[in-house]
Amino acid sequence: MILGLRHYATKASAREPLLRFMLDGLRAAGCRVLFASPPDRAPFVITLETRDGERMGIVAYAFLATRTPTRNRPADERSFQIKYGSKADYADDNAHVLWQDPLGLFTTLLIGIDPKEGFFVAVDPEAHNPTKFFIRVEFKDEHAEEVLRQGWHAWERTRRAGPMAEPVEVLVGGTRDTFLDLVRFERAAYGLAPGDRQLLADKRELIRGARPIEDFPAEATGVEVVHPLLRELSLGAEDVLELIAGARRLKMAVRGWVAEEHLRATLAKLDGITHCERLDVEGAPDLLIRYKDGPQLTVECKNVLRVLNKTFSLPRIDFQRTRAAKGDPCSRYYAPSDFDVVAGCLHAVTERWEFRYAIPTSLDPHQKCPGKLASNVLVDKRWVSEPALAFEAAAAQVESRA
Repeated sequence: MILGLRHYATKASAREPLLRFMLDGLRAAGCRVLFASPPDRAPFVITLETRDGERMGIVAYAFLATRTPTRNRPADERSFQIKYGSKADYADDNAHVLWQDPLGLFTTLLIGIDPKEGFFVAVDPEAHNPTKFFIRVEFKDEHAEEVLRQGWHAWERTRRAGPMAEPVEVLVGGTRDTFLDLVRFERAAYGLAPGDRQLLADKRELIRGARPIEDFPAEATGVEVVHPLLRELSLGAEDVLELIAGARRLKMAVRGWVAEEHLRATLAKLDGITHCERLDVEGAPDLLIRYKDGPQLTVECKNVLRVLNKTFSLPRIDFQRTRAAKGDPCSRYYAPSDFDVVAGCLHAVTERWEFRYAIPTSLDPHQKCPGKLASNVLVDKRWVSEPALAFEAAAAQVESRA
C-alpha cells in the first residue's frame, strides 16, 4: 500500500497491546482512526483525523519496553529491543532502512511501549537509520518515573562508555494521553540536531498548533511588500510557510540553515570582515570569510546540546558526525584541518542566537584516533565571545603554514 515500505511478519498476540496503546491514545485525544494495519504486520500503519479535521499518517516501528533484570547490567535499567523475526533471518544482511515519507504525509516513529504501566519512549528514527536488528535501547527507572509523573519528559540517552563513544541522542517519553503530541513532535523534529530536538521537546506548546493569523494585530503586518520569490512562485507568504511546514525534508533543510544564517549575519556586521559567504557544498565547512584582508578562513557551525555539563555547568558539543564510513570508525570524528574556526551556537541552551568561537587546534585530541579531535567538547575558556580573536589566531596559523 505504501511504496518502498518494507514489511515484517510478527506475532499478533505479542504486538496487539502495542497497537492498542497507540490507538487508545489517539482516540483519547479526540482523533478518529481511519485505518490501522493488523498487529501481525510491522511496522504499524495508522491514519487518523484529529478533532480539528487535520488528517495524519503514522508509520510506527514499535517494540515492547520492559524492565528485565540482566546479568552484568544495572539493576535500575529498562529497555526495548529493536527487532523483527529471528537473527537467522538476517544472517546475510542486517541493515534495515527505517522508512521516511518523501512527501511528508506520514510521520515515522521508533518507539518502545510499556502497555502495563502506560507509557512510551521514543528515539530519533533518523539517528538509527539504517538500523540493525537485535540492538537494545536502554533507559533508567528514573526516566520512566519522571515520564509517569509529568506525562511528558525528554532526556539524553547515556552514551556508551569508552573513547569510541556513540553520538548523543535525545529520548522523549510520554503517557498514553500524550501520544498525539509525540506524533506532532516527531513530525516537527525530523532531522534536528540533538540539542534542538530536546529544546523542541521542552517547548511542547510549540507543536500543538500555531496561532491563527487573525490572532495577530493588523498593525503588526505593516505595508504589504511582495518578495520577488513570492512573485516567481505565484504563492503568498503564508502559502510558502505552509509548504515548508508540510514537507519534512524541506523543513529540515530550512532549520539547518537558520543557525548558519544567524552566524553569517552576525559575522557580516563585524568590523574588519571584508568577505563573508555561505558555502552550500556537501561535507564542506559552512562559511568562508576574510578578516582584515588576511587569508581566507573556513568556519564550521556546531549546535550545543540542551543540557549543561553537570560538573562545570558549561555548554557541551557532541563534536562528531552521525555515522562513520564503513570500515573506518575514526572517520566519524573531525580533524583540525577540516576548518579554521569552529562557531558554537548556544541557542539550545540560551534560546538566543549567540555564538562562541574556537580554533580546532586548541581542542582536545581524540584518545584512539590519531589526527582527530575528541567528540566530547566543553565550551570553556578556550572559546571566546569575540570572533575577531579567533579569526586573528586562525589567520596566524594559516599564514605560518604558507
